[in-house]
Amino acid sequence: MSTVAAIDPRHVAGQRLRERVFRGATFLAALLVLALLGGVALSLVVGSWPALARFRLGFLTREIWNPVTDQYGALAPVYGTLVTSLLALALAIPVSLGIAIFLTELAPRWLKRPVGMAIELLAAVPSIIYGIWGLFVLAPILQRHVQPWLIEWLGPLPFIGRLFQGPPYGIGVLTASFVLAVMVIPFISAVMRDVFETVPEVLKESAYGLGATTWEVIWQVVVPYARTGVIGGIMLGLGRALGETMAVTFVIGNAHRIGSSLLAPGTTISASIASEFEEAVGDLYTSALVALGALLFLITFSVIAAARWMLRRLERRALSSV
Repeated sequence: MSTVAAIDPRHVAGQRLRERVFRGATFLAALLVLALLGGVALSLVVGSWPALARFRLGFLTREIWNPVTDQYGALAPVYGTLVTSLLALALAIPVSLGIAIFLTELAPRWLKRPVGMAIELLAAVPSIIYGIWGLFVLAPILQRHVQPWLIEWLGPLPFIGRLFQGPPYGIGVLTASFVLAVMVIPFISAVMRDVFETVPEVLKESAYGLGATTWEVIWQVVVPYARTGVIGGIMLGLGRALGETMAVTFVIGNAHRIGSSLLAPGTTISASIASEFEEAVGDLYTSALVALGALLFLITFSVIAAARWMLRRLERRALSSV
């Protein structure tokens, strides 16, 4: 009797049924994700429609935010969100890159594990702890030592001097950016470290065999090979910075205005929603806050889409060069 004939037809039918059930369950799970995303987007559009219908494009271009007269504009929160996130990335990327390179290429074995665990623990710290640390530790240090120095030495300079003028409040956009940078460093450095560890040893050994220095191996072999993952880690940190709420609320000052100085208080979309949603009285006030949430959703979605597009271009370029 052949092996095929010995197979029980009922067993085959059962396998096919289980396979169909499994495939259907996974398909439903994928549809559930899309349904949840669509539901969130729809609820944000419905909730923000009264404010958008009344102010229209002016909601995006106006700086005013006055609940007493029911006049609202999202320009200041959007500006604060983008500035703090981009400045946090500018501070975090060099540090994260240095940490990842040190752990994968330069650190002795006895030091790699403790430093790696410390990075993972920093990523697990709740955001409210960072906010308390920023308010009671970082802000006084910046107010007494860092901001006076910036005002004295960088304030008189042309062009960039406007970014460092005004009284040293301690809290403000710069302080919030520092806190965000500390918060995103563990995420970016962890992703970069994992990506650098995937670089084949044969590539590095070949470069060393050709006489390359450690610096040349890192910047001409390791970083180019892992650039797609590096960009992915940076985008992950940017998404984390854009949506941060409590830590920023503690230290940014929550002022609905756009200041030319980074030392001045400001606000972000998430901080505005967190600090005002409980006190929102009236349908228009609530709708304006929901509209801020819709803008944050759109900004985050755009960042993720841009990251995916950039990564695909890099992958195609890498495949075409092979």
